[in-house]
Parts: sequence; C-alpha cells; structure tokens
Amino acid sequence: MSVDLHHTVSGPADAPPLVLAGSLGTTGQMWEPQVEALSTVFRVIRVDLRGHGRSPVPQGPYGMADLGGDILALLDRLGIERAHYAGLSIGGMVGQWLGVNAPERIDRLVLMATSPYMGPAQNWRDRADLARAEGTAALADNVVQRWFTPGYAKEHPHDVTLLRDQIVDTPDEGYAGCCGAIENHDVRGDLHRITAPTLVVAGADDPATPPGDNGALIAERVPGARLVVLPDAAHLLSWSHAAQVNTLITRHLTAADRYGAGTRVRRSVLGDAHVDRAEERRSAFTEPFQDLITRYAWGEIWTRPGLDRRTRSCMVLTALTANGHWGELAMHVRAALRNGLTPDEIGEVFLQAAVYCGVPAANKAFAIAQEVFDEDAGA
Repeated sequence: MSVDLHHTVSGPADAPPLVLAGSLGTTGQMWEPQVEALSTVFRVIRVDLRGHGRSPVPQGPYGMADLGGDILALLDRLGIERAHYAGLSIGGMVGQWLGVNAPERIDRLVLMATSPYMGPAQNWRDRADLARAEGTAALADNVVQRWFTPGYAKEHPHDVTLLRDQIVDTPDEGYAGCCGAIENHDVRGDLHRITAPTLVVAGADDPATPPGDNGALIAERVPGARLVVLPDAAHLLSWSHAAQVNTLITRHLTAADRYGAGTRVRRSVLGDAHVDRAEERRSAFTEPFQDLITRYAWGEIWTRPGLDRRTRSCMVLTALTANGHWGELAMHVRAALRNGLTPDEIGEVFLQAAVYCGVPAANKAFAIAQEVFDEDAGA
C-alpha cells in the first residue's frame, strides 16, 4: 500500500513537472543546490522517500515497488499524468523501476550515481540490522565519507556536517526498510524495457556506485541512453558538482521542446504582455525569426542554469548600452526589474558601462531607464 509522501513544490504551476528523489539517508533538502536553477524551467517536486524526513515510516522491509508506487500515488494526487524524473542513488533505483514498470508516466529520465544491482544482498541486510540495533548515527560517518571526495570534504566541512546530520535524522526503521528495497533491487535484465529518453550521470571517484560497473551498464542496456562521467566527483555529485548537474539535467529534459521551454522563460523574463504583443504581430515573414529567438536565445541560452537571471540581466543591459541598441533597452530594463534588480542596481550597471562603454552611451541608457521607472511609478 502506498504512503502519502511529503513533498515540496517550486517553480511555475504550468511548467513541465520534474520529480526529484535522493539518496538513502537524505530528504528533499538534498536538492537545495538544484532548486533555484531548475525551478526557472520546471515545476520541481522534491520528495522525501518513505521512511525519510517527514514522510510516513511504515514497518519495513520495503520493496522497490513500494517506493515506486509512492511516487505514482503522489503524481495521482497532484493530477499529473506524466512527469520528468531525476533520482540519485536509491532515488535512481526508483527511477529505473518507474521506467520499467510505469513507462507511460515518465517523460524523460535522469539517473545519477546509481546502479541496476547493488549486491551482495548480505551487505544490505547487515546495514539494516545495524540501523535497527544502534541507530542511523552508527552509520553516518562511514556513509558520508563515500558521498564526497577527500578534497571536497576538506574544503567544505560544513557541507559534510549538514549532510551527515540528514543521515542521523533519518528514522532507524525507515533507513533499514529502504536497505531492504536495495537488497532485492535487480533490474539488469529489464533495462531494455525503459523507453524514456535517459541520461546517466556518474562520478569518476564514486566508491558506492563506480561508473564502470554501474552507470556504464545502465547506459549500455537502456536504448539510446547517454552516459556522462564527472571527474573528481564522488557519490553525492548533485551537491558537489551542482552547476554541471543543473546544466546536464536542464539540457536533457528540454531537448525535445526547446521552443516550449524558451516560451516559458521568455514570458517569465519579458512579461506576458510583451510576448502577447509579439505574437499578435507574428506573420509568415517574421515567423522564422520569432522561432529562432524563442528556440535559441530563450530556449538554449536563457534556460541554462550556469548564471542566475539577475546576472544575465546585468550582462544584457551592458551589451545593449555598448552597442547602442536603444530600441530594446527599455524592454530589458523592465526585464531586469522583473528579475529582481532594483533601480539603484540598474544605475550601478550603467555607471560601470560609463567607464567601459562610454559616457554618452551611459547617459542615454540612464535616460531610457528613468523613463521606464517613471512609467511604472505612474501606472
């Protein structure tokens, strides 16, 4: 029987849904480095797997069908017919189960630091026994050492402590129950049944799921799957290599619909009114250009998570000023305000431009921005 998973939703309500499920011993907070970047393009749904965080803790052991069934029940409660899914470690194992057993519910799939089989089974029985007998605190130090490379752990001790605390805070029975699901997980003979376009991401220095024996096998057996191995990355690569992971996820999940993703970001940055006017003026003559900027400028560049939108707005304002593109400056001053810049911060951008782009250009930019501010004040 499924349980009602605790979950957190962020991002536009009309954006494609993306479910994120994490590693054994973590909660949805594991995905904090992903939330801001992914929520600009997707409706992000972070879950606590059963036995974890604020989700129910039924008596274990659990099966992978239980964990996968919980995800399907959550989609049903949210009224979601199909969703993208990204999972790491046990979250990736749940993703494999979903891809095999519920292909009609999964749009695109991202499997990170995971495996189709985690034998020998006795290891997981022993770990479950230890969790029940001595608590998850007895496991925490050994587990968290496998999550980060020694170099990363030395440079980021706060991160190690934060994630270790998540292990300690995991209910003993919940952790042990999920060990039971991993103990019996083996989809090596079923991977060919996954039809969702699949991206596999592995850490080159992951001691828990080494890429050669795990990620490579998934990519080999899932039709059309692509494998990316991140150098100097251990198990919790979504945390230690967040920028790279965010870019990989975004580009994989938007690959089939650059236009749709670009339209959503364009509306978010420029506003519905502007985009609606542009659509009303669209003609057979301008159609190719509108398609180009929507797919490329907005669907390829603005959707990339490597820079936040405030930074992108600063860069655009500077570039427009430097090149004297006054016809578009007012539009992007409004976009900058929408992206969180204040009028004072926009003024700082133009002061910087005065030094490197020229005083006359900055003077013109200040005048245009002031007109926008005055219009907004009078609206």
